[in-house]
Amino acid sequence: MITILRLIAKAFGAFIGLTLVLVVAFKWLPVPVTATMLMDDKGITKDWESLDNIDRNLVSAVIAAEDSRFCEHYGFDAEAIEQAMRENAEGGRIRGGSTISQQTAKNVFLWQGGGFFRKGLEAWFTFWIETIWGKRRIMEVYLNVAETGIGTYGAEAGTQRYFGHSAARLSTDEASRMAAALPSPKKRSVKSPGGWLARHGNRIERRIGIVRRDGLDACVYN
Repeated sequence: MITILRLIAKAFGAFIGLTLVLVVAFKWLPVPVTATMLMDDKGITKDWESLDNIDRNLVSAVIAAEDSRFCEHYGFDAEAIEQAMRENAEGGRIRGGSTISQQTAKNVFLWQGGGFFRKGLEAWFTFWIETIWGKRRIMEVYLNVAETGIGTYGAEAGTQRYFGHSAARLSTDEASRMAAALPSPKKRSVKSPGGWLARHGNRIERRIGIVRRDGLDACVYN
């Protein structure tokens, strides 16, 4: 029994050590590849870019679309989770309550899909990236590893795919269309959205001004 407990303790210690090594390393180094990329049968097209080379319109757009309290919470938005649970219980379009920080933790360190075990690991990594990386680095990594199209990852590769130019210059319309498609980029059209998706993109574009006016993206740039 004591031997088993020692093995468990050693395994837990090794897990914590590996976690910290990876989190600290990726605070400075580009993330080379993720589980989602490796499991993508459509291949991988990506091009890592510093946040300095990604237009602020896209940062504001993803905050408007995904996580308006990004600069206020510490990785978890209880109010958004409660709202998502209420809306899902009432039926209609299913939505999640994950923050950009949680999505980044999942995209970098874990795999897609649900389950309590994976969600627990997601919470663990979310805590550490919030503690060690800070908001600017979280946003930078998120915009470089998020799936932006079929076999396409990151803001630069997505912008080149859809608009034929660098992510360093994105109009509010282009940024809002990319942000609208982010939750499901294999199914949602960026170039020719229609119906609900087009209206959703227009709502995001209008909210970009609110994000900028109210400083909802200020933690990324201060």
